[in-house]
Amino acid sequence: MSTRFLSDEQVEQLRSFPDIGREELIKYFTLTPRDHAFLDAPGRGADARLGLALQLCTLPWLGFVPDDLEEVPQAALLRLASQLAVFPGALEYYAASTRKRPQTRSDHLKLVMRYLGWKTATPGGQEMKELEQFLLDRAMEHDTPSLLFYQATQHLIGARVVRPGVVTLMELVAAARAGAGSLTSEKVEHLLTGQMRGDLDRLLVQDAGLGMTRLAWLTTPAVEATTVAVKQAIEKLKFLRGIDAHSLDLSMLPRERRRFLATLGRRSTVQGLERRGERRYPILLALVAQSAVDQLDEVVALFDQAVSARESHAKAKTNEALAERAKQGEARQLLMDVILPVLADPTIPDEDVGAILRNGIGMQKLREVAAERWNPLPRDHGRLSALEASYSYLRKFTPQVLEAIDFHGGPGTADLMEAVQILRELNRVGGRKVPTSAPTSFVPARYADYLARARKSGDDTAFRHYWEMCTILALRDGLRSGDVFVPGSRRYADPGTYLYTPEQWEPRRAEFCHLVRKPAGAAEALGQVKDELHQALGDLEETLSGASPNDVGEVRLDAEGRLVIPPLSAEDIPAEAKALRDELSGMLPFVPIASLLIELDARTNFLACFTHAGGRKTTQSVELKRNILAVLIAGATNLGLTRMSEACGVSYDALAWTAEWYVREETLRDANTVLVNHHYALDLAKRFGGGTMSSSDGQRFPVRGKSLTGRDMNIHGGRVLSTTTHVSDQWSTYGTKQMVPTHREAHYALDEFLGNQTDLPIREHATDTHGATLVNFGLFDLVGKALTPRIRDLGKITLVRVDSPAATNALYPHAGPLLADRWNEDLVAGCWDDLLRMAGSLKFGEATASLIVGKWSAASRQNTLAAALKEWGRMRRTIHAARYLSDPLYRRRISRQLNKGESLHALRRDLHYAQQGTIVRPHLQDQTEQAWCLTLLTNAVITWTTEYYGMAIGELRGQGRDVPDELLSYIAPGHRENINFFGFINVDIEAELAKLIGGWRPLRPTTVTDAGTTLMLHP
Repeated sequence: MSTRFLSDEQVEQLRSFPDIGREELIKYFTLTPRDHAFLDAPGRGADARLGLALQLCTLPWLGFVPDDLEEVPQAALLRLASQLAVFPGALEYYAASTRKRPQTRSDHLKLVMRYLGWKTATPGGQEMKELEQFLLDRAMEHDTPSLLFYQATQHLIGARVVRPGVVTLMELVAAARAGAGSLTSEKVEHLLTGQMRGDLDRLLVQDAGLGMTRLAWLTTPAVEATTVAVKQAIEKLKFLRGIDAHSLDLSMLPRERRRFLATLGRRSTVQGLERRGERRYPILLALVAQSAVDQLDEVVALFDQAVSARESHAKAKTNEALAERAKQGEARQLLMDVILPVLADPTIPDEDVGAILRNGIGMQKLREVAAERWNPLPRDHGRLSALEASYSYLRKFTPQVLEAIDFHGGPGTADLMEAVQILRELNRVGGRKVPTSAPTSFVPARYADYLARARKSGDDTAFRHYWEMCTILALRDGLRSGDVFVPGSRRYADPGTYLYTPEQWEPRRAEFCHLVRKPAGAAEALGQVKDELHQALGDLEETLSGASPNDVGEVRLDAEGRLVIPPLSAEDIPAEAKALRDELSGMLPFVPIASLLIELDARTNFLACFTHAGGRKTTQSVELKRNILAVLIAGATNLGLTRMSEACGVSYDALAWTAEWYVREETLRDANTVLVNHHYALDLAKRFGGGTMSSSDGQRFPVRGKSLTGRDMNIHGGRVLSTTTHVSDQWSTYGTKQMVPTHREAHYALDEFLGNQTDLPIREHATDTHGATLVNFGLFDLVGKALTPRIRDLGKITLVRVDSPAATNALYPHAGPLLADRWNEDLVAGCWDDLLRMAGSLKFGEATASLIVGKWSAASRQNTLAAALKEWGRMRRTIHAARYLSDPLYRRRISRQLNKGESLHALRRDLHYAQQGTIVRPHLQDQTEQAWCLTLLTNAVITWTTEYYGMAIGELRGQGRDVPDELLSYIAPGHRENINFFGFINVDIEAELAKLIGGWRPLRPTTVTDAGTTLMLHP
């Protein structure tokens, strides 16, 4: 294993002074009175004091002292010289004297170390042994050399140990990585029996029946939920169980180590694994162990989707039948319009009614209408009957699913679990008749009549069909809500296992409550939320009492006491802001997208985030950077690697290898974080917003071919999938999620919000109605954040009160009647600690927010904790609604943020232009990586434009122009007219960097007229 994973340039940088930020300058280069006493020793001259002080401050900052002290950042030198009251040039004398007598420098460093309590890591010493153990422990968690190097430096600083040389530390990192591989093999050796080794080796052998290796077969997910796909998934699950993959216990390895090994196994070729020799076995063990869980989840997911597809088909058929029935009913309705006035007219004698109707309508028409049968519809309008037509189709895979999956039920599901067991036994023995004792309590009321009629008529076949379909549907719904779970699954596990246990939660409760500023006690929490409610209702009462029914533009009550919410008027953008925006856009240089990315990497080094999946050395050649950029552009623009190879002149094989090993979700996320953080630090970005608010919204993309994430949606003109993005108030996108377009976006709103790894201090999140569920209202508040959606038909939602109607109306005569329901505070109080435990599990990363939101949103009424969470959400929604209605500035701020997110859709569509924007990748992982490529390039455009807008503003101000700060918030950085996404894509890094002047492109020239306006001078 190579010990040199850093380039010579990087090694030199790590041996010298880096740039210093303001916070670091204040933190490390501020001398205390004790420091002054240490430095002001008798007989010590100004140059010695300055040199000694520089080492005193540098050691805690960097963990070592660079050889060339004269390279110290000028700001740090000036700050120290000012505090010591010495001339900064004294450092030159100190450097010269220590060059003549190096012992002086060594003695001073020893003095500093002794004063600060620092030590050196000598070979074989205790400090070195602790460092080696630390690196080995970290290498067991991940295998990225650069990250291990950084963690080692931070560990040494924390332990007050001087950092060894860069080469020495690289050798220690390499040794730790090798040791982690050996330790991994040692820890799993007891699992590698002769039988297991043979089973793992057979994964790499071409299977004649499959036409591929078992490894490729296992790692290729399904692309559609059909009978064949379900059966193939079950076959894979049985195969994995046949080699005991489901019972492998790899808990002796850290979770990240297991994930790394499994990822390495999925991405490696058979030849690559074979070349690893004995080292391939831990990789394959981790792969099959993870595959056993993934395959179990896939079987259940395919079962859910296949059943739901037939149910949707039945619904569509029912709707068509209802539409046809409505057409037929039109003739009867027209007859009633004629008959009823005659019957209701008291002046017409009874004996004349028949003659009048027969003569008026005509006997022929009456006979035609009477001849049409008009049977009453069942309670479900015939949907179960329509689904019964798919009974044979469902029977092709549901028996195999019931046989392969061990379903368990939670509280209130005993009858359903008994029915599943009965159905499983009927399938096993080939039974046709459902026992009379079979439970039916789980059957919805709308379907109960079908079973009752079949039982009454003695039609055992019909009863079996309806009862079995109801059982399958109830099982599907139970899996979605968590009332039914599958042991060993990740996605369909017992919801209680997603959360901290009470024992795990106890030591974390105080920290969590302090972090999110929530009381640990229910009484205090209820008191606080009631105070918030009364404050919000007081403001709403003032608004409603001050508005008359004729105040058209105000939130008001009409004459009947109904709430009227007028739409917000369009935001007035000052004409000066529009003119400034156009002017700034005209000053931006023209640039191809590849050149933009090359330039941005020179300032941010975001390409360094793309590390090899196998943990190999991270030194990136110019060719590797070029290939990574080409892959990113291919994914974002939807060109694909084949067409990208033609566009940039790099071979397809090189691009495919780069995409497989370097461009994956975690590296894309890391690179995106670098860009967002860089953008957040820009002065102009702070004029757009403080980074404290964000919004999420879905964008539909057309899909071609088979894909589990695609759905046919007439409203979007065909088959589509949805990409949900989280956008900050500074226009940067910090989160991206691929999802099925028919799923609620609310389920994923918290995922990226809580998973935000950027510097953005986001506290508030806006959505449209799709994100405004009661569960989301509750969870956002419990994790210390605020959900502030724009809700459609706000006046129709149920708001809550904490007192009787009479008492509430007495306090709030206008707002009180809007509060239609009593808040169940006893339910919340009884579950308060469990609510905190749930929120803490999300906040600390124990559980995934989308799983919790999805399960608890669909949970049955028997789930007390879910009911309490929704009750807390009802209170938070009421408070938000009261504030939203009473404060027009609050409404406009939410609307402005949502508009920012929606406006970026146009930029994404422009970037994602190839193949008419149609996604052709069938698998979720590939689609997710492509979505992150698009997000990364979107942020690159936003960041680059913000930088050059800032330069243009500086130039205008330098020309004497008045550019008010208050206009800058209207300058949206989504400008793209000067960026070329098309044509031949030349990714020539060295040539592009050579074009920059001081790292930047020149702005397009301007001239100031006598009137003080700026004109563009086009080339």
